[in-house]
Parts: sequence; C-alpha cells; structure tokens
Amino acid sequence: MGWPVLGNLPEMASRLAHRKLAHLASSLDAKRLMALSLGSTRVVISSHPDTAKEILAGSSFSDRPIKESARLLMFERAIGFAPAGFHWRHLRRIAAVHMFSPRSVAGLEGLRQRVADEMLARVGVQMEEKGVVGLRGMLQEGSLTNILESVFGSSSSCRFGELGQMVKEGYELISTFNLEDYFPLGFMDFHGVKRRCHKLAAKVNTVVGQIVEGRKTRESHENNSNNDFLSALLSLPKEDQLSDSDMVAILWELIFRGTDTVAILLEWIMARMVLHQDIQAKVQQEIDTFVGNNRHVRDSNIPNLPYLQAIVKEVLRLHPPGPLLSWARLAVHDVHIDKVFIPAGTTAMVNMWAITHDPSVWKDPWAFKPDRFIEEEVTIMGSDTRLAPFGSGRRVCPGKALGLATVHVWLARLLHQYTWLPAQPVDLSECLRLSMEMKKPLACHVVRRCNFAAS
Repeated sequence: MGWPVLGNLPEMASRLAHRKLAHLASSLDAKRLMALSLGSTRVVISSHPDTAKEILAGSSFSDRPIKESARLLMFERAIGFAPAGFHWRHLRRIAAVHMFSPRSVAGLEGLRQRVADEMLARVGVQMEEKGVVGLRGMLQEGSLTNILESVFGSSSSCRFGELGQMVKEGYELISTFNLEDYFPLGFMDFHGVKRRCHKLAAKVNTVVGQIVEGRKTRESHENNSNNDFLSALLSLPKEDQLSDSDMVAILWELIFRGTDTVAILLEWIMARMVLHQDIQAKVQQEIDTFVGNNRHVRDSNIPNLPYLQAIVKEVLRLHPPGPLLSWARLAVHDVHIDKVFIPAGTTAMVNMWAITHDPSVWKDPWAFKPDRFIEEEVTIMGSDTRLAPFGSGRRVCPGKALGLATVHVWLARLLHQYTWLPAQPVDLSECLRLSMEMKKPLACHVVRRCNFAAS
C-alpha cells in the first residue's frame, strides 16, 4: 500500500526509482510480480525473468503507455509508442527492411569511422591542452553527429546545431516528472510542460519538414545514392510510402532515441575500464592480437573480439541505460500473469536493473566480471530476459543492431589508440533521467598506444 491518493509516486519520482522498487519487491517477496498504484494508474512490476518474458513477449501487452509529453512530441505516431495495429506493423516492417537491415547498418560504417576519427583527435587535443579528457561532452557530440548524419546525411548539416538543441530540450521535457501522467488533470499544466511541448513540436515540424521538402526537390533532379534513413524513406515503393507528417514523426523519433543511449553506455564502459586496469589491458591485448597496431579496428573485426563484446554485455548488465520505464507495456485486455489477474488498461513494467542484480539469477551480481559471458553465451537481443537491454518481443528496439555496431567499434577504437587512466576518483553513482546516467561526468588521463596514418 502506498500513500493516500499519491500511491507509490514518491518512489517513482526518485532519481533512483529502479533501486527503490527493487528493494520494495525483494522485501515483500514480490519479485515475480508486485502491484502498486501511481496516482490513479494501476501498475504491476516484474523483477523476475519469467514474468518479464510473459509481459514483454506476450500479445496481451502489445501497446505501450505514453506520457503526455511524449504524446505531444509526436511519438505516438512513430515506431516506439504507436498503438499496435496496421500503422505500427507497417512502420516496423519499413524499419526492419529499409532502415536497420544488416546492409543498411554496414553502409553506415564509413560515418562511424569518421566520427571516431574526430573524437580520437579531440582526445589528443584535450589531453595536450588541458591535461585531462572529459568524455561525456565528446561522446554526446559524437553520438549526435552520428545519428543526425545517419538520418539526414551530411547535406543538412547546417541545421544540425538547431536539431541538437531541440533534442536537448525534448530530453528535459520527457524526463520532467509530471503529475498529469498519473492523474486526469487535463486543465492543469504543471511546470509548463504542455505549453513547451506544443512549441517544440511546432519547431520540429518546421525544421524536419523543411529538410524533407528540400531533399525531395533535390532528389527529383539527381540520382539518389545516399545511405541515410531519409533517403530510404523517400525511395520506398509506392505502396509503402508515408505521408510527410508520418515521416517527420519517425525521423524525429530516430534522432531523439538514437542520441543519448550510445553516449551514456560508452561513458559507463570507459568508467569501468578506468577502474579495472587489468581488464582494460586484457581487451587491449585482444585487439592488438587480432587487429595489430598499424590499422584501425573495423566492423569486420568485432566478431573476432569476444572479450570486447563480453565487456559491453557486462556493462549493460550492471548499468542498463533504461532500467525501468523503457520496458513499460499496457495490457490491451484482461490477462493472467503468473496466475494473477491483470485487468485491461494496467501498466506493466519490467525492472531490468532488479533482474540483472538478483543473486538468484546472476552469480556475484555486483561484481564486474566480463568473463561470465565468455564462460556462458548469453544473447542480449531479447530472447533471454535475464539480460534484455533492448527490450523483447514485438516491441524490441528496432535499432539495436545499429546501436551495438556503433558502441563496439567506437569502444575498440578508443581502447586501441589510448590507455585510459583516472584523472580523479571514479564515481559510479547513478542518476535516472530519461536513461540511467553517471551522476558525475568521467574525467581521464590518456597515454597514446598507437600512431595511425589516416584511415
């Protein structure tokens, strides 16, 4: 039982909600399923892989609850939050076939490598000029450039600064705790969230709409050989073509959801590399053995770097970027989960952080041990709900392959070229906003390992 009227909102409003809810489920012996209320919203939370699989993979939870800010920012018409039905299935098929296919991901390798070159050059300059490297800003800028050029190509770079500011404002709005998401108070506008969302959505429609129109005009006069997502949407077969408004919503969602996760995950990984010098040395030896020290790491090298992949998995286990709300689902009809009756309209959440830190699921769950993934093959693509960083079932993240390709090659490039040392004590404190970030930015010293010629 929670507070009168508020229910368990005080726990949910915390920047450590995933930890508080995990402790609550454990203390009440309710890991498999725990019922609570968030204002007037009925909620069940799974902190166990079995019931998590029933929620994420079951057709009974095919919709996602949508916050008022997300709805106003047009995400209800894009892939992530669109209601299950023909439109959503159509978008998912377009994403799988035309945007995130293996061929499309491979076609963007040149961009990933160029952004990595730019980031590594900045690392050297920062170390030389300041004596310390601040990774967060560099990773955020690199991730933003990578996703914007993946979506629009380089021809629209004059609008990238404007788009970056829009993404930043959108993060702030969606991560703002808003009572209207839990109470029917449509006449109220706490913190001016609705007003700011309307204003930002209008700006998005204008800027992204202008980019789409400009590309249409240009490509009608020249052959299209671009690999970006906008070109893919514009070249769809006639029966699959989208309206301009739907195209704007999808492109905006891709920018919004594709920017922060890569940067946040890489900062967590590099924090662990700085803390665990023995593991950093081991993965650097693996890279040197399979790649050498006279050429850059390429996408094709990653399958030969199992320890590097194990490090990424272990950081995703210890520090899942979306530990709670990313896995929220909505019951579309009455259903039984674990023999418990769940009425239609109930929000179901999976506390992935609780699962990945459960000693009954993982041996030594608080220890950083990448070797556990060498000893046992664990997929992270959604079929094993002990570790499902991209979700599972029909609502699994469609861009997971692209995100992993970026993280793997950027991590390998960072570790191949430099040894990373702490510039100050590493603080692993968490702050849950839209994603789970490091509370304090990571600062490092670097020592150059390899000198490369131009790629």
